[in-house]
Amino acid sequence: MATALGWGLDGFDFYLYVYALPAILTTFALSKAAGGLLATYTLAASAIGGIAAGTIADRMGRRTMLMLSIAWYAFFTMLSGLAQNYTQLALFRGLEGLGFGGEWAVGSVLISEWAGASTRGRTLGFMQGAWAVGWLAANLAFQIVMASAGPDPGWRYLFFLGILPAFSILYIRRNVSDPPTFARQGFTLPRIFAPAIVRTTIAASLLAIGVQTGYYALFTWMPAYLTSQRHIPPVTSGNYLYFLIAGSFAGYISAGYINDVLGRRRTFVLFSICSAIVVPLYLYLVAADWQLLVAGPVLGFFASGTFSGFGPYLSELFPSTMRGAAQGFCYNVGRGIAGFGPFIVGALAARYPIGTAMTAVAIFAYMLAVLAVLFLPETRGKELTV
Repeated sequence: MATALGWGLDGFDFYLYVYALPAILTTFALSKAAGGLLATYTLAASAIGGIAAGTIADRMGRRTMLMLSIAWYAFFTMLSGLAQNYTQLALFRGLEGLGFGGEWAVGSVLISEWAGASTRGRTLGFMQGAWAVGWLAANLAFQIVMASAGPDPGWRYLFFLGILPAFSILYIRRNVSDPPTFARQGFTLPRIFAPAIVRTTIAASLLAIGVQTGYYALFTWMPAYLTSQRHIPPVTSGNYLYFLIAGSFAGYISAGYINDVLGRRRTFVLFSICSAIVVPLYLYLVAADWQLLVAGPVLGFFASGTFSGFGPYLSELFPSTMRGAAQGFCYNVGRGIAGFGPFIVGALAARYPIGTAMTAVAIFAYMLAVLAVLFLPETRGKELTV
């Protein structure tokens, strides 16, 4: 419950920026490339934060590091609303990313070590599903704030709401403890590059790069795509996103069960290939706006469901003597490099329609994910021991 709460609020904070982006571009007279670079700063910093948090969690404990990560990203999201220029906003978004990366790295290890081997996939699927709940909350906040306050200062008010995740720390402090399989370690990061494990580290990182590049290239720019290429008014575009969110939630939960039935590798391949197929269908072959309401849940289902395997798979690929560091490194190096996806889309959008840019980056990314998983073993049913 506590980990799902933290992850859902992580999603809430991330989508506050996504919805604020069009207004930020106008306020500071920025190009799409500059706007995409703001997301890149956040995601690149999350790589540093995730690696550091996972490594520290191996030494200090999962629970303590989880609370520190949430407090950090909530504080700097709120400060983003006070930015007076692009430089200040870039600084705050980068600092926010340090905590943003740390929350998943620590929370997913915590819940994986508590979960049973036969149900770990579905358990982590429910945790991932909280991201869609956070997205829903951000969408609601966007529609309410923008309708009442307008784009500026509305985008600032959205960031002020980013302080809300900090209150979850009170719940975590009272109700969460480290799992019995956790044993304090020393400095664990170098262990993931040992000759016996480094191939797994590289392949798992490439898998994370592929899946997350596809996701962030799509959803960072989705509101801008709906308004600039589909010419749907900004507040109205939020109504279309509810269908995407519903599909995402279903994808997270369903993929968790599918991971337990088909295994980790087959599920990653299935969802990555289906995502690559659905992306151009949604962005280009869906002609009428009402058809977006039908295609949206399908896109959300596959693009989001792909993530449900990361928590169980990364935990099972690495032993407890390095699990926090390994999970933090692989997932967040993936997220950090994936942060260049929004920037590349923004840069390409200067010459091509934004939907074309999103399609090109996403398809390449999902094919990379399929290739990477072929170099990893199957781990379904593996027990996690001390």
